[in-house]
Amino acid sequence: MKPQSQTQKTIQELEEFVSIPIEQKLAKHLQTDSAEIAISLFQDIAANVPAYQTFLKKQGIDVNSIQTLDEFQKLPTIHKENYISCYSLDQLCYHGKLENCDMIASSSGSTGKPTFWPRFLTDELQIATRFEQIFHDSFHADTKRTLAVVCFTLGTWVGGMFTTNCCRHLALKGYPITVITPGNNKTEILRTVQELGDNFEQVVLLGYPPFLKDVIDTGTANGVQWQRYQIKLVMAGEVFSEEWRSLVAERIGSEHPCYDFASMYGTADAGVLGNETPLSICIRRFLSANPPAAKALFGESRLPTLVQYDPCSRFFEVEAGTLLFSGRNGIPLIRYNIFDNGGLISYEEMLKFLASWGFNPLTELQPNRGIHQLPFVYVFGRSNFTVSYFGANIYPENISVGLEQPIIREWVTGKFVLQVKEDADKNRCLSIVVELAPNTENSEEKIAAITASILSQLLRLNSEFANYVPLEYQSPQIELKSTGDVEYFPVGVKHRYTRK
Repeated sequence: MKPQSQTQKTIQELEEFVSIPIEQKLAKHLQTDSAEIAISLFQDIAANVPAYQTFLKKQGIDVNSIQTLDEFQKLPTIHKENYISCYSLDQLCYHGKLENCDMIASSSGSTGKPTFWPRFLTDELQIATRFEQIFHDSFHADTKRTLAVVCFTLGTWVGGMFTTNCCRHLALKGYPITVITPGNNKTEILRTVQELGDNFEQVVLLGYPPFLKDVIDTGTANGVQWQRYQIKLVMAGEVFSEEWRSLVAERIGSEHPCYDFASMYGTADAGVLGNETPLSICIRRFLSANPPAAKALFGESRLPTLVQYDPCSRFFEVEAGTLLFSGRNGIPLIRYNIFDNGGLISYEEMLKFLASWGFNPLTELQPNRGIHQLPFVYVFGRSNFTVSYFGANIYPENISVGLEQPIIREWVTGKFVLQVKEDADKNRCLSIVVELAPNTENSEEKIAAITASILSQLLRLNSEFANYVPLEYQSPQIELKSTGDVEYFPVGVKHRYTRK
């Protein structure tokens, strides 16, 4: 039996989740000092989490001295190596009791060794609010019969079970949502949509972006009429371009990509930290079409994931261009660093910046359902996924856009491997190995067209490339490989877009 206090706390949080309207919940930060929430969270964790108590003691930190935001921001950052890996799982939990968590997920880091992340039902409720934002504001699922098809991998990995539970929590709140879990089985997904889809007003596919595109393309090849099901997509795990969103929108019959798609910024460590909104998508699509504005805002020649977040749920900071966050979880975290590069922009700062470029997203989005004055966080991901060529940072995102142009996109899957190679004379070239779509023949004409498309997008999107790389070295060396090539595109393995 769990302690009665935990049971009472769970009932209270469930009642609040079910009874408080989403608009009221998302307006709370306007009347609340999020820094005070973060400091209070720190005091709670320092008093009740054995591992963090030991960590602070080793650092010589007096817990009672942390009373202001300035003092909070001087606390040492924590990460897997200096904190999670140094203590036992139970010591990382509240009161040193792993049994007070009712579920454990795992994640694989760069070493491939799994890290375990326990959580309790109440931890999921905070994340369910992120799903509610999307289902309510973008998909109008509070009034539409909705089939949610979970296409994330099931099992111990965080995406599938977490997503399933959060969608069921929305059903508990009264949303007419029905959940089914084929996981990443394409055949089952397509069967599910075709046999059940007509019973609902819309079908939501939840999964990783490249996999969902593969599902849609496979379905189209097998006669699935996606437009009849009013398809919506919820995604996580990868940055994608606005050209990609437009391409997929066209294939599912979507006329309103700002409302039919939503990507989540999430981690196994702490669940969903922020989510795309109609407003953030509208802004990102403007920035995609205006690379100089994107460079001025983000400082880089690539488009990051852009989401809004609730500072009452996750407290973000930026230190040396790296995002830190604090939040309550099964393993609560203070100033945690997952080494994602990015930054923060307030709601007011964002609208002011866009106005200086002659753009007002609020007039683009009519009606204005789902617009909340929440701050923005942008995420580039880990810097080690870039390659350096003549001093210019080349990003996988730059290459993706070249492969998503008309005609080209019919020949390829979207997967590629980017690397810098040297010949015997130590002359460098930009090598891109591209995976052909199934049943697509290799040809010199295709290589020439793909080369030209990627080069034109690199010159348009990446000012470093255009200015640093000598003209005679700009044209990439393209090699085409068949679907599932063992060396570059092995089936069933998480794909890496760069090689050193």
